[in-house]
Amino acid sequence: MHSIFKKGHPEAPVFVLLHGTGGDETSLLPIAQELNKQATVLSIRGDVSENRMNRYFKRLAEGHYDLEDLEKRGEALHKFIQQAANEHQFSLDKIIFIGYSNGANIAIQLLLTHPDSYHQAVLYHPMFPVELTNQPDLTDTSVLLSLGEHDPIVPLPESMRVIQLFQNHGATVQEVWTQSHQLTYQEIKETQTWLAHLSS
Repeated sequence: MHSIFKKGHPEAPVFVLLHGTGGDETSLLPIAQELNKQATVLSIRGDVSENRMNRYFKRLAEGHYDLEDLEKRGEALHKFIQQAANEHQFSLDKIIFIGYSNGANIAIQLLLTHPDSYHQAVLYHPMFPVELTNQPDLTDTSVLLSLGEHDPIVPLPESMRVIQLFQNHGATVQEVWTQSHQLTYQEIKETQTWLAHLSS
């Protein structure tokens, strides 16, 4: 996998950046800089190409995921993050996923399948239309969900489904509501506040 790593202050969090469809490992770097200049950053490019656009897993159609591929790519991403943690000597406990759209969706997969490894995430405009075969315990998980009331890609019922997914499994959930699917300055400010509360 292609990635960018930037070592930060040892007491600061580790941001794992996961871009949206068509993005790459540089897409969320400015946002990470806005959120915490001292953070360690691991930004990873999705290794699936859909019409020459980078993604983290295949889909059968808009809103219909290839579940076998989602599981396989999720495990591969988990192993890649583990290897990066060993190589760069940071703890998985310090990771905060910063995921946008497709990147937020693969982050959800990792939070659900490895709840002992990952505990915190900022998920911008996620959608996860998946029936769970397991019932993970997410009581140690905290997520910020930033959702669009009139998102043309994520229908409102799907946003509510993500909220319920985390709440039903015991996660601590904070919601931020915007208008559409694009990232806004309001979301960045809300994320800064949430991160400050996490570290207090």
